[in-house]
Amino acid sequence: MSFIYRRTHRRSRVAALATAAALTTTVTVTAAPATPAAAADRVLRVYNNNIENLVTNNADGTCTRISGPDHLTSILVDDNGNTGTSGVAAPDLLIVQQLRGTGQATAYADQLGAKFGYPAGTYQAIVAWDNPEEWGGSHHCSQQSLGDLKKRQTNAIIYNTRTLGLAAGDISKYWSAGWLKPGTSYQGGAGCTLYKPPSNDDGAAYTHKWKRTSAIAARFTIKATGTTVFAATMHLPEQNGANACAGAGTTGIGGSGMHIGADATSLMNASTIRVVGIDANRSGIAPTTLGGLGMTGYGSKATMGSRKIDYLFVKGAVRSSAIGHTVSGTKSNHLALYGFIDY
Repeated sequence: MSFIYRRTHRRSRVAALATAAALTTTVTVTAAPATPAAAADRVLRVYNNNIENLVTNNADGTCTRISGPDHLTSILVDDNGNTGTSGVAAPDLLIVQQLRGTGQATAYADQLGAKFGYPAGTYQAIVAWDNPEEWGGSHHCSQQSLGDLKKRQTNAIIYNTRTLGLAAGDISKYWSAGWLKPGTSYQGGAGCTLYKPPSNDDGAAYTHKWKRTSAIAARFTIKATGTTVFAATMHLPEQNGANACAGAGTTGIGGSGMHIGADATSLMNASTIRVVGIDANRSGIAPTTLGGLGMTGYGSKATMGSRKIDYLFVKGAVRSSAIGHTVSGTKSNHLALYGFIDY
């Protein structure tokens, strides 16, 4: 009996040790991938687009109104640059130009949240002008009602509150674009001025046109890591195409017509990741133009017809793109640009 007990006891101990070893092995194998998976999720998804008040111009002179959800579906991409797939993840930042004001920006932000099952208010909008006055001129729409929708214009940054925090005081004051007043001699930028009263377009119809080019910026914090992110949205006047102007007597950074306001510069200098989205209304701006600020330009294709006039500059580890960081099916007059930034 004693021998049988010892043998049975020995077998029990061996079985217990084997079971424990098996359990230990199982736990180790299951836990090992946790760190790489978490690291893979650390990506900041950024887009830039001039949404043209969600009204597109057609070749025959008519215009088409685009819904916010349809526009968003046309610009959001998965890791392979494809739209409309299950791999499209919620963006963190949308840098946009040419909205009608806070009302349209908020509606667009809520439509974005709804696409991913988030409640209204998950995405918040920062706009340069809450409700800019109308400005005159042709919007090239044969239907007056659609043309009128493009008469109120401002610029905005839309951000995901699930991933990004924004502290009070981390939004810059707006800053004005520059331009060459008609009839003024350019002289290599010497004739340039700020595009704001009293130097804006002549005539009562154009009194508020300058508001469409007011830029704004903000500094965010990635909640998961505390990493700081600077984002700016800009829209330069059409005249910048022929004469690069960024303010009084200057052609701007690298002769591009771009400049960054004083408040925005302070926020930028205090940020690790930097992003600038812009409709520059100017072709030929090199990817290295903002190199002195640590940023590189992304997007290798034309963005409006045969011209590339929209730009996305980033300081950060931007993932490569199978489509040149440019979304060809964008439902706007301008193609969207994007950058997925590892952090």
